[in-house]
Amino acid sequence: MDIRAQVDAVDRAVGTEERDGERMRVQTLAQVYPSPIDDVWDALTTAERIPRWFLPVTGDLRLGGSYQLEGNAGGTITACDAPNSFTATWEYGGGTTWITVRLTEVDAEQTRFELEHLARAADVTDEMWEQMGPSPTGIGWDGALLGLGLHFTTREIRPDDSEEWLQTDEGMAFMRLSADRWAEADVAAGADPATAAAAADLVYGMYTGTAPAPMPE
Repeated sequence: MDIRAQVDAVDRAVGTEERDGERMRVQTLAQVYPSPIDDVWDALTTAERIPRWFLPVTGDLRLGGSYQLEGNAGGTITACDAPNSFTATWEYGGGTTWITVRLTEVDAEQTRFELEHLARAADVTDEMWEQMGPSPTGIGWDGALLGLGLHFTTREIRPDDSEEWLQTDEGMAFMRLSADRWAEADVAAGADPATAAAAADLVYGMYTGTAPAPMPE
């Protein structure tokens, strides 16, 4: 896959809004995939198919059911409107955020995928956001969209060495592009360009081991 073309195919946005009386940070990613909406829904919600583009998953993949991604997040499915959308908690490292996936039929052979990721601003403080911006989660989600794109274009199964791939020249170029695009989205939302660029540099270094992680306060 053309890495730059994949990164550029994704629309990204960041912002804040009030939900249920709480200030939330919102990140969205969207991409059009060359597959009918029912097929995209199946790829996103079928336990046998999710590992082909993302990670092995266990659990009860239905409304009210719980799931666990191998070595990653788990949670509960809180809303489902097949084949249009679902919402779930995203529980990882002792914290809880929320994801909503929405599918829109572009035509009989194309589907627009949109992922919305919400986090409490109380958990991701203004100071944390200024230091690291949206890239810590954004790069990871870009990797998921890359896997989904490969799945729909080549039908190849996600390789077991995907973590090792991230440390190759191609993988590092992918993360650099992703971090920069998230910085651009942050600037579009009102962030200072120099601050956003510095945050992207920091997070890229954390992902690649080319710069030290921030010191805890």
